Amino acid sequence: MRFDRSVLTAAAFAALAVGATTALAAPASAAPNTTPQKVCGSAYKTVNSAPVGSLGTVYLTYNSANGQNCVATIRNNPGTAVDMSTWVHIPDTQEYAEDYGRYTSYAGPAYVYGKGYCVSWGGGINNVYVQVNDSNCDARKERRVTTTR
Repeated sequence: MRFDRSVLTAAAFAALAVGATTALAAPASAAPNTTPQKVCGSAYKTVNSAPVGSLGTVYLTYNSANGQNCVATIRNNPGTAVDMSTWVHIPDTQEYAEDYGRYTSYAGPAYVYGKGYCVSWGGGINNVYVQVNDSNCDARKERRVTTTR
């Protein structure tokens, strides 16, 4: 079987183009598929956040129309279900809400009434946890703690 040089050249260029496209294509990476507003509601504005190591972020949001705080923990890379949590606490009123379980993308929402109060909140992904105490108030200095268990 005899091949013409132009056919071989065209085939080589086609193979090279396919290989280059495959080599240059960025690997598929799962990006967060949600936002704090999708979890808590569009009226909730993000007022604070804390990284959960490199795994994701816990967001504290607030709705000025109803005085409610909402917290959601969102993974950076959604995938197989893992242990996740989110919580929010108003120390002055002892109001507390939480959500925990095995989730693929986010934990939450957790709502409490917090208008005019300091807020403590946090969350976890796998074995990394973040806790923010005395947040979003003038009376006390915020304290953040990240732990791995």
